[in-house]
Amino acid sequence: MRKIQNKMKIKNTKFKELKIISSKVHKDRRGYFRELFKKKMLAKEKFVFTCVSSSKKNVLRGLHLQTKFSQGKYLSVLKGEIFDVAVDLRKNSKTFGKYFSIKISDKSGISIFIPPGFAHGFVGLKKENILSYHCTNYRSSNSEIGIKWNDKDLKIKWPIKKPTLSNKDKKNISFKNFILNA
Repeated sequence: MRKIQNKMKIKNTKFKELKIISSKVHKDRRGYFRELFKKKMLAKEKFVFTCVSSSKKNVLRGLHLQTKFSQGKYLSVLKGEIFDVAVDLRKNSKTFGKYFSIKISDKSGISIFIPPGFAHGFVGLKKENILSYHCTNYRSSNSEIGIKWNDKDLKIKWPIKKPTLSNKDKKNISFKNFILNA
């Protein structure tokens, strides 16, 4: 773990380039203050846009990826708590087909960087969950696909059994179909 100005720490995971970033949450009677991102933390990454997502409790989004124009994502929870999942789909990776999961909340001081080549998804655990994403590539709707959240081959241990899904996510493909068509 290395420190950045004694306020932010970067922790590597067993997944190459997937990183957990911790920052101190300064709380008082008025609320809290937290640093979310510093360019020098991920200096080689070029973030081109930022978006915000809001999800209610038990809403599951994912597992999403872009087959062309792959995106790296720096994700922070601004309000609420999520169970976050990243699946390594980089064919030459030692962790191909494996998943990383973590609970992240507005109180935890944790952000995560998911490099290009991963499918990403999360489920909201609180009444209201607001996330911020900094992305390394623009959204390309023509290359967006999704893998089933409950794919039997991935064996992800989600904290809920019956999530609320979008119509689009209900049609996501299996991991095997992804491999066959990749």
